[in-house]
Amino acid sequence: MARPIKETLILYGEDARRFLERMKNPPKETKEERERRLKDYEAAMKMLKV
Repeated sequence: MARPIKETLILYGEDARRFLERMKNPPKETKEERERRLKDYEAAMKMLKV
């Protein structure tokens, strides 16, 4: 049986504005950062496989 979803945080005021701005304009990732992130992901997936 599925577990109920807990309540989530609601943002107001300046926090809400900053969150929406960041969602509209996510930070850019350099090619090197992307390669490192994908390499780390592959390593983590290999560790999880038994």
